[in-house]
Amino acid sequence: MSRPVVLVSLESPHSFWRLSAEHERSLRIAFPGVDFRTAAEEDVPYRLAEAHVYLGWRFEPSWLANAPHLNWIASPAAGTDHLPVAEAHSAGVALTRSYGFHGRPMAEHAMGLILGFSRGLFMSQRVQRNRTRWKDDLAAEFFDLAGSTMAIVGCGSIGGHLARAARAFGMNVIGVRRTPPVAPRAGLTWMHASAVHQAVAVADVVVNLLPATRVTDRLFDHRLFTACKPGALFLNLGRATTVDQQALLAALNAGHLRGAALDVSDPKPLPARHPLRLHPRVVLTPKSSTLCRTYMNEAVDFFAANLRRYLAGQPLNGLAEVPDAHSPLDGG
Repeated sequence: MSRPVVLVSLESPHSFWRLSAEHERSLRIAFPGVDFRTAAEEDVPYRLAEAHVYLGWRFEPSWLANAPHLNWIASPAAGTDHLPVAEAHSAGVALTRSYGFHGRPMAEHAMGLILGFSRGLFMSQRVQRNRTRWKDDLAAEFFDLAGSTMAIVGCGSIGGHLARAARAFGMNVIGVRRTPPVAPRAGLTWMHASAVHQAVAVADVVVNLLPATRVTDRLFDHRLFTACKPGALFLNLGRATTVDQQALLAALNAGHLRGAALDVSDPKPLPARHPLRLHPRVVLTPKSSTLCRTYMNEAVDFFAANLRRYLAGQPLNGLAEVPDAHSPLDGG
């Protein structure tokens, strides 16, 4: 039997999202019977002919025609909405996402945004150049995290990390998902996706971690924002398509929401004069919630563990389901 060929294309201008020579060396040492090959992204379509496994950020549906021996597409990303899940399934090719290491940086990012609003940090930065005193404004705006409630819509592995961080600040946490776990988790109350309106109605902070599917498209619409507790803070660290941005603006302009923090937007980036970009109660971050210095180390570890399963003929972890069959409110 010929050696299995793994084609890797993990390029990025940022070192922590790029496969290093040390990563390559560690994989070759760990799997001496595997032929690892690397390729620039533009060369991938021409290098897939002999590949059995592909590890990369991107995979176009048309590339499948050039990959007669391909069995498995692996992605270091948590989401799969940018990958050809249905096409791969039809071609009999497994496609996996990664999980377990996106939660820590995303939880840190979320708590940073929440603290920016709750302690008036964003307000202070906004007015410090033009005003000498604004303590009274902060006294009217700040809110305590201890004793407040966070609702995490799409509470999966990432939501679990965020829940633990929120609990450290004394917050009560509601996890919303389509398939709530049977076993209880300390400090976390589970609610079924059908009760999402009830969950946001009691939450001081609502965090959206939903993936992009047909079911989640514009799930956060006028009705759901209206159901939010007056004065709630809204964060979107999921996908931009899950939020009706006009409905969000209306809720902000009406004063129903105290503010919004968006790590994603539609379009990306927002135009210079877009009302969300200019809104005084909106903070934008450039899809940076997963920035992490150890990202690729952990991504390679996850892939290596899955590669061992592949070589042993065992089921792969992180298998992506065809979009229509996905549990859309379970999150990453």
